[in-house]
Amino acid sequence: MIRIDSLRAFIVVAETGTLREAADQLNRTQSALSMTLKQLEAELGGSLFETDRKRDLTDLGHYVRQVALDIVRDHDHGIDLIKRYAKGKSGRLRLVSVPSVAALILPDLLQTFLDSQKDAEIDLVDTDSAAVRKAIASGRADLGIASPGAGLDGIETEFLFSDELYAVCRKDCTLAQCRGPLEWGQLQDFPLIMNETLFQLESIEFRRLASHSRLSARNILSLLAMVRAGAGITILPGLATVSLDPELVALPLADPACLRNVCLLSRSGRAPSPIAQAMRLHLRNSLPLLAGRYGFITGQENGNPV
Repeated sequence: MIRIDSLRAFIVVAETGTLREAADQLNRTQSALSMTLKQLEAELGGSLFETDRKRDLTDLGHYVRQVALDIVRDHDHGIDLIKRYAKGKSGRLRLVSVPSVAALILPDLLQTFLDSQKDAEIDLVDTDSAAVRKAIASGRADLGIASPGAGLDGIETEFLFSDELYAVCRKDCTLAQCRGPLEWGQLQDFPLIMNETLFQLESIEFRRLASHSRLSARNILSLLAMVRAGAGITILPGLATVSLDPELVALPLADPACLRNVCLLSRSGRAPSPIAQAMRLHLRNSLPLLAGRYGFITGQENGNPV
């Protein structure tokens, strides 16, 4: 069987014209190199060089050199592709995230990731937490960024950060005039528009408030449009309130449990692809800087492992 190393050695000898120079380039002894060439000629059943001095190729030698150059080039390219994929520098990542993270955190994070992984491709879908969990459980996405919740069978979660929740209302709402963080009792006279984030809150006072809600929305644009139209108030994570319309205001809540926990989700029982593993590491390394920019609480700060 003809080995790729034998063809590579022959090419170098043919280009240099001497065993000595070729041996130096290949970091091999001249005797070992000479033996490799003899074995290759035995495999082919003919001479590759006109004389022992290796300066002139036979007709067979010219043909083998031409074909071997393509074989070695394709082999090296293929090995490089495999290594890049194994290191997470190429491949396609299917990423699904809640909208607030997709809009604020991921743009810069994905750009720096793609800058370092030149052959990587990313498909990003933004949707609510329930849909993120379904996409991961079904295998339609590789990584998800969302709040934990019901329906986590077959899903592994890794805590990323906590985000404080805020009441959102119109600027002309009487709530907007309140000083200090709002107590649940102060919200009871205002229609509450529910959303996916609120289903993780377990406060008895909040559940009592939520039981009277007659309206819910999953899309944040629709949710804010309803608040803007005067249909009620809502409660959103801090990230979702960074770019509120001028006529809306975000108000802090007094309940210390008013936090949204954001996790990295992946399918359990399956080894992550190299690009997914590279993205996981990039996300971990980027969290401290992002926390300082957007004010959320990372795992290092609240004692949860990231």
